[in-house]
Amino acid sequence: MTDQTLQKILLVEDEPDIQAVVRLSLEAVGGFTLEVASSGREALAKAPMFLPDLILLDVMMPGMDGPTTLGELRRLPTVARTPIIFMTAKVQPAEVAHYKELGAIGVIHKPFDPMALSKAVTDIWEQPHG
Repeated sequence: MTDQTLQKILLVEDEPDIQAVVRLSLEAVGGFTLEVASSGREALAKAPMFLPDLILLDVMMPGMDGPTTLGELRRLPTVARTPIIFMTAKVQPAEVAHYKELGAIGVIHKPFDPMALSKAVTDIWEQPHG
């Protein structure tokens, strides 16, 4: 899908417990560099400075939800084309199709296996999308 290596990931997640598990999974197990934003607004502020290779985006967040955040990120030139994976417990086929219609390259189901998260992210990253 991409000609660059996946190294920097921006996690947009409002739950501190999930932030901690994802950080451990992606940094310790996956060897990625992770930046965390606790809200859509924080993601909009951090993404242009961090310039992530990929954004992991929670669907259900207070204030600005994941789909709204995705729409706003697409308006920022420096991250407009950055691949996004949604993380959600809502993974019925119609919901997954909707997330992909919004522009996500994949969906990771919550709860996820912390030991398998970095492989799941890498597998989605490496798939051709279009």
